[in-house]
Formats: sequence, C-alpha cells, structure tokens
Amino acid sequence: MPSLSGEASEGTLRGLFPGSKFEGTQKSGRSSYDVEVELQDVDLDESFLCGYLKISGLTEEYPVLTTYFEAEIVGRHHTFVTDKWDADEHTDWEHWSKFNSFSKYQDDMRLTKTTIDHLTADNVYMRWKEHFLVPDHQIVSIAGASFAGFYYIRYERSSAAILGFYYHQSSEMFQSLKLRHVPQKSFPSFEFR
Repeated sequence: MPSLSGEASEGTLRGLFPGSKFEGTQKSGRSSYDVEVELQDVDLDESFLCGYLKISGLTEEYPVLTTYFEAEIVGRHHTFVTDKWDADEHTDWEHWSKFNSFSKYQDDMRLTKTTIDHLTADNVYMRWKEHFLVPDHQIVSIAGASFAGFYYIRYERSSAAILGFYYHQSSEMFQSLKLRHVPQKSFPSFEFR
C-alpha cells in the first residue's frame, strides 16, 4: 500500500498505484486544457496500468470528456516500437526523442541489447491508449476531439511527474501533456459488512 505522500512501497512505483491521481494540462497549439488522470489498476509484473483521463474545455458539446485508457509500460513486455495505431518506427523515434532521457535507448528501440527495470529506473516509459468515452462507451467520435490516437508517456519517478505527447496521424503533432502527482490527503474509507 502506498504512503499518503505517494512514496513507493514494495511492488509499486512512487505515484503509480491504484487510486493515484495526477493533474495538469494538455497543450495543443495556443490552447491549453485542464487534465486529470486517475489510475484504476497497476500491474507492474505485466507492464500494464489503466485509468481515466478527464479533459476540460475541449469541445462545447462535451465541456468535460472522460476516457478510459490502458497503458503499455516499456520494458519486459513492450519495446519502444509501437507497431500499431498507425505509428511506424520513425514516428516512434520522433516522439520518444522528445524526452532527453530517451537518448540512451535511441539505438536499441526494440531493446535487443538493453533492458529496462521499471522498478528501479527513474524514467518509466509508456504508451497510453484511450479506448472509449466514459460513461457512454458507444460514442466513437466527437467533433473537435480525438481519442483515436495514443500518448507517448514518460513518468519521472524522482519528481512524480508525467510528460507526454499525443499522436494520431490526423491530429496536430506533438500536443503535450504535463501532469503532476496529487498526494493523497486522507485515508481511503472502507465499509465492512
């Protein structure tokens, strides 16, 4: 169980645990939108996490959009090469290269010579793929918004900060996502029956 400050305990990464929250902004051109993320599940053994991403002010029809996303954590089960979602290896390189810390992996994006231990590394790399709108999972598109693409994400453990870049072949390139971990201020409540 993580501490109230979000410090890591055995089997977790500081800030990356079920119930963990992040707040910040997504920038697209000159526009900036408030974003909140709440993680629902984190399975480091399977290099997986999922949660909800809420963005405010993106469209008039939906002033607050919430999507469910799943993440692939780069390391044992996933490489830096996406091989799906309309991203080729050049697109991957362009986006991962936006993170200065990626430079030591740029010549081995398939991780054939390098290993990443996301339990000890300061930088944890992920892809966040939004799957559907919450609560109406049947909506597949919204005018003025896209959740057809995915985010290239770097989580920096030492600062508990997330930096990401959205990619979809029909969207503006390098829309940035900047989030900071929100420390828990109280214990979760439980009801026994």
